[in-house]
Amino acid sequence: MINLQVRSEAGAIEARATHGVLWGPELAALDQSVFPMLGHLLPYADTVFNSRQVVTLLAEVPRLPPDVVTDEFARELLDLGRTVLDGQQLYLWFLGV
Repeated sequence: MINLQVRSEAGAIEARATHGVLWGPELAALDQSVFPMLGHLLPYADTVFNSRQVVTLLAEVPRLPPDVVTDEFARELLDLGRTVLDGQQLYLWFLGV
């Protein structure tokens, strides 16, 4: 399971998703040249995106093949990404559990 949070530069959790994404073959098989942000996620490690990287990440979400992530997770990912872009010194964390 990979969970999603928005954290401040100091590490405080500002927002979190209620839905995680299960690591599976669809997510593992994403072509990193087509999905440079989501293609680098790992099931066992945290991945952090800054606001510049979030812009690229948000552009990837609508192009994802079916069944890579749930609709609920995709909506929350877009919402939390916008939270990062609307704030200052915020980061989007994917937390591998």
